[in-house]
Amino acid sequence: MSTPPAYALVATDLDGTLLQRSDTVSLRSRAALARAAAGGARHVVVTGRPVPHVRHLLLELDYRGLAVCGQGAQVYDVDAHAMVSSLTLDRELADVALGKIEAEVGEVFAAVNQDGTDGLMLFEPGYQSPHPALPAVRVSGRAELWAEPINKVLLRHPRLSDDALAAAARGAADGLVTVTMAGPGTVELQPLGVTKAAGLALAADCLDVRPADTIAFGDMPNDIPMFHWAGHGVAMANAHPELKAVADEITASNEDDGVATVLEALFA
Repeated sequence: MSTPPAYALVATDLDGTLLQRSDTVSLRSRAALARAAAGGARHVVVTGRPVPHVRHLLLELDYRGLAVCGQGAQVYDVDAHAMVSSLTLDRELADVALGKIEAEVGEVFAAVNQDGTDGLMLFEPGYQSPHPALPAVRVSGRAELWAEPINKVLLRHPRLSDDALAAAARGAADGLVTVTMAGPGTVELQPLGVTKAAGLALAADCLDVRPADTIAFGDMPNDIPMFHWAGHGVAMANAHPELKAVADEITASNEDDGVATVLEALFA
């Protein structure tokens, strides 16, 4: 049997992939990432969370270098606490896209992530977060969501499933925004063309790493562009069927240290 290839870049999603319950990274996964680093690989987090909602996790991991956040809209230099790149969603366009989506499916409830390293998360009335532990500010009406520059809009529907809402949003807002499904209860609108792959490509270029030398781990449809870009895509056992369908490999679940299982074999 041939020896597994080594990779210069290990790209990991967080929620449902590297993170276990209560936003923790297991000791086994930490050891596997350290082993990969000792073997010459760089670790890049590629997450839908914006910088303010991921910075504490990166500090706990003693993470260094670049992280891709906000579904690819942000490339963040952890050491410098500064953005390498940060793309915003036009707020008038976002409002138009929401109107088109509501014309198709009825009322939706929205939230936004503001731009910047310290941007707030704002909830309009009726929006219920799938991650209630994350800090947020509830505003009195939708107009207040557009007060400051934003990098994405998050949507909830009182009846539709995530898959149905994402499909309807793609149809209604085609050509205006990028629609992603990032996790349970997490359908999002980003600037047109912004994906995890776009953000990872920018980070990899900064690190002088090719797509073919990258292994990527994920669990949701928003990881599909990253899998298409990377040389090897690994879906978790708990992954959405759409991601499993395009994965090169399926590993154990996030709760069973699926990322560590693969890295231990690659960097034995």
